Amino acid sequence: MKILVLRALGLGDLLTAVPALRGLRAAFPRAEITLAAPEWLRDAVERIEAVDRLLPTEELAPIGFERPDLAVNLHGKGPQSIDRLLATKPRALITYGDGARSGETRMAVSAWPGERHEILKWCDLLQRNGIRCDPEDFRLHPVGHRTGRIVIHPGASTGARRWPVDRYAAVARELRAEASPDPLALVVTAGPGEGDLARRIVADPVSGSLAELMDLVATARLVICGDTGVAHVATAYGTPSVLLFGPVSPQLWGPLRGPHRVLWHGEPGDTFADDPSPGLLKITVEEVLDAVGGVLCERSESVSSARATSV
Repeated sequence: MKILVLRALGLGDLLTAVPALRGLRAAFPRAEITLAAPEWLRDAVERIEAVDRLLPTEELAPIGFERPDLAVNLHGKGPQSIDRLLATKPRALITYGDGARSGETRMAVSAWPGERHEILKWCDLLQRNGIRCDPEDFRLHPVGHRTGRIVIHPGASTGARRWPVDRYAAVARELRAEASPDPLALVVTAGPGEGDLARRIVADPVSGSLAELMDLVATARLVICGDTGVAHVATAYGTPSVLLFGPVSPQLWGPLRGPHRVLWHGEPGDTFADDPSPGLLKITVEEVLDAVGGVLCERSESVSSARATSV
């Protein structure tokens, strides 16, 4: 049996789909599961044992696959993603959407759930079609022993999610003073195109492959970042974290559980704006430092994002 899954988005999107992918694997243990996703995510995809093969596919680009037995749309609900999957001529398609299509494909279309946590949204889709998923099964397998490093990642995909870099720098100064005499205890990371931003905090930020970044986060003592892919890596590996949310609510994209503190002032905004969202700007350096202290002192991994939210 051949199963084709579309999730051609970013790193955080991929990691929030892990429980759904594992649900598919459990339901069809002998199937070949192919994930259509961007090539740059290969290092992350290879860590998800539920996926047999990555099919490099950019967002809403044609999918180079023919006649899967089952296609699963974990990408969205719009006609573009549905049409891309129908073009592969699957025998059956599971998707969110607004209506049925004509043709040979047997379609199972569910109504879009609206405001629903990203992990639960895709688990719901499969469970409505008899495929059991465990939303709590989002952890990736450990890659090494925990180190003493504190990772600060100031970047984000849009300006709206980017806490001011001068505030990250102030947090870094405080933590660096506490980490003395070990200057390597604090690491600032930079993704593609984020080097100049990170260098406003330290002269030599760490940049490298996605695998290297994931390993660093997976073994860190603590991660401090915004609502970005690195936050989801920390969640996937159970790495303690302080996460700065705005303009999207952590009830939709935050960690379901784990040793995390989520700072959020309850102000939704434009996700694609160039400037930091007003709610994000309300988070102070003092709040972040207090949250850092709370996480490092926290022994239990049962803290939920809801209880750890600052309003």
